[in-house]
Parts: sequence; structure tokens; C-alpha cells
Amino acid sequence: MQNFLAIFIATDASRARANWGALSPDEVAQKRAAGVAAWNDWVERNKASIVDPGSPIGKTKRANLAGVSDGANTIAAYTIIRAESHEAAARLFENHPHFTIFPGEAVEVMPCLPIPAV
Repeated sequence: MQNFLAIFIATDASRARANWGALSPDEVAQKRAAGVAAWNDWVERNKASIVDPGSPIGKTKRANLAGVSDGANTIAAYTIIRAESHEAAARLFENHPHFTIFPGEAVEVMPCLPIPAV
């Protein structure tokens, strides 16, 4: 079994985001409630594979040789899971509420690799 990092991707330019923005405040509240319930159901169904349920991600600060500045990215949230293979890990996110209910675009799944020995 190996750990995998799942990154939930969303951009303001997506068609799903535009459709979400066209909803009334009541419709957004209803979709948000349905999305949270579906996400919680997904967590419950997959709890044996979830190492860290993660959380939503806030605004970005970038640190580099020039100092610290505001940054931007498309990461909306993360989760760490454990699976037998990369394929099996990715399949856990098929039809996930992030993009079936919420206006997210995709979930990118990547293996957590061991730190190289010196």
C-alpha cells in the first residue's frame, strides 16, 4: 500500500464556475448543502483508504529568493489516501462531488514518494 496526494483543482474560468455563479443565493445554498452531504458520504464510503481527509486550501503566499509575495494557484483542497496502486487511488475519485455537484474541475492524484537516501 502506498500513500497518494489528491489535489482538488478549480479555477474561476471554468464552465462549472460560470454555471454556479448564475445560480440564485438560495440555489447556491441548496447545492452547497447537497455537496457537503455527498462529500461526507464519499468520506464515509472510503474511510478505510483515507489517511488524512485534508481540508480546503486558502489564498497563496509565495516565498522565494525575492522574499514573500501573494501568489495564485488552482488548488481548492487536498486529501491523502492509501491504495494498492496509482490507478486504484485515482479511481476512488471517480464521480466525486468536487466536480459532480461543486464547480470543481478535477482531482489530480499523485504518489507520495520516499525521500531519497543520501
